[in-house]
Amino acid sequence: MNSVGIRELKANLSSYVAKVRNGEQIIITDHGQEAGIIIPISEERKLIISLMKAGKAQWSRNKPKGIKGVKAKGKALSDTILEARE
Repeated sequence: MNSVGIRELKANLSSYVAKVRNGEQIIITDHGQEAGIIIPISEERKLIISLMKAGKAQWSRNKPKGIKGVKAKGKALSDTILEARE
């Protein structure tokens, strides 16, 4: 994984974007300290974006609140997972 300072990133942004498009991850540093990371868009995210552009999905940019009025039968998923770990 490559790392790059902010000044270098700003000066050569296009070349770093090309690296990310090719699957690389880039760590951004600020005065030698890791500040962030640039990663490629996942295939799942690309699918979601294409569905949104086609008008088949929406996202209000808020955290999902769940679906009201839907009840699941059986044990809670967390209980099933805990049992499987034993």
